Amino acid sequence: MQQGGNRNTAKLLMERSIANRVGAIIPDSDVPVQELPETNLLRSNLELPEVSEPEVVQYFTGLSHKNFSIDTHFYPLGSCTMKYNPKVNDEVAFLPGFANIHPLQDDSVSQGALSLMHELQSYLQEITGMDCVGLSTLAGAHGEFAGMLMIRAFHQRNKDANRTKVAIPDSAHGTNPASAAMSGFDVISIPSDEAGNIDIDFLKSIAGPDLAGAMITLPSTLGIFDTNITEVCKIVHEAGGLVYGDGANMNALLGRAKLGHLGFDVIHLNLHKTFSTPHGGGGPGAGPVCAKSILYDFLPAPVVEKSPSAFELITPASSIGRISGFQGNFAVLVRAYTYIKTLGAAGIKSISGNAVLNANYIMESLKDIYDIPYNRTCMHEVVFSASSKKDQEVNGLAIAKRLLDYGFHAPTMYFPLIVEEALMVEPTESETLETLDAFIDAMKAINEEISTQPELVTEAPHTTPVSKLDEAKAAREPQLKWEPS
Repeated sequence: MQQGGNRNTAKLLMERSIANRVGAIIPDSDVPVQELPETNLLRSNLELPEVSEPEVVQYFTGLSHKNFSIDTHFYPLGSCTMKYNPKVNDEVAFLPGFANIHPLQDDSVSQGALSLMHELQSYLQEITGMDCVGLSTLAGAHGEFAGMLMIRAFHQRNKDANRTKVAIPDSAHGTNPASAAMSGFDVISIPSDEAGNIDIDFLKSIAGPDLAGAMITLPSTLGIFDTNITEVCKIVHEAGGLVYGDGANMNALLGRAKLGHLGFDVIHLNLHKTFSTPHGGGGPGAGPVCAKSILYDFLPAPVVEKSPSAFELITPASSIGRISGFQGNFAVLVRAYTYIKTLGAAGIKSISGNAVLNANYIMESLKDIYDIPYNRTCMHEVVFSASSKKDQEVNGLAIAKRLLDYGFHAPTMYFPLIVEEALMVEPTESETLETLDAFIDAMKAINEEISTQPELVTEAPHTTPVSKLDEAKAAREPQLKWEPS
């Protein structure tokens, strides 16, 4: 039995409720009170918890302690880059001059912020090997959408309206085909070859006058670098198309390869992943679009330009227009700028070196007990398959849930779709050798349990506040309302 402290820790807020207990005393209103709606529109009883203010604080603080977070646990989500985000970046973004700025301020009184954005544009150009950058897009998929609209606008200006098809590898991020379709294109899926690269022969077979371009995630969601990428770009260009690059996995390439030099025409970056804004729960984010000069006129507005006397926000000549509010997610831009300035060129390059080293260390340590669908040097993440464990009636989901009992957040499951029972592990560049070894030991222990005590795995998790659910029932008959037990 728990000794001392708050003995209510296991109770929900409604279960703590005591009639007429309040957390705040509100004085009588000294302004006119609006009349209530008709009584038939009002509920006679509104079930809300009646608790004191300290109980509210204790309850939600207690919930936060039960969370897995990057500040408390190893969080190896592949293709999500859940890495440590230096707190100094937050502190800089919180500076009054940045935090209190208003997006409707005139350019003349926003020169410091515009100078930062202009300098960030130049840094991202250098990192990607591109000629121009637009910062207004708010997420990776948002950047994809903008990039594909730019490609469409490019072909329309060239009166090449018959280019309606976009080729996308089956190893791409799932948002890629959605972004292409939303931009008005027909999607053609390119299969992967035996090595996990794009099938060159298939690409050649579809590279005709109706090809608008290709969308390629590099490194792919298989965690590998397509060794034919320059040939892929050449084939698309010779057919008259453009190449879009999903740069969500750039932390594998920083300081070592520039997508612009490989043949890409437009890409997006996930500043909230590669460049260190705390990432999760759907935001906040920023997905700048970086492009070659032939696409400058189509960048989403606004773009920061420097005149002889000042920085100003401008709209490129044939811009696809505004696709977000104001100038983009400025606080995320400040964090990315701080991250790049703090690290410098050598630090930026060390990110990719450590990210790739950590992923390969995990792969080499576990490849004899978990299947590797493409057994070659990986990049920033490694994709395992738990398909061989199905003979023992254990699947990837059970392994992921058992990891929670060992104190590790689950990796990405069942993605990429072309890998059966996929477990995608991304250690990032910020975890220590000791943490990686502890994760490897946990994965080995789970493998041993599968052979000796499979019920420990199939019934996991055992130590979390909520134990294993009936997933089918939870999906079909969700309990969305609290009811007394």
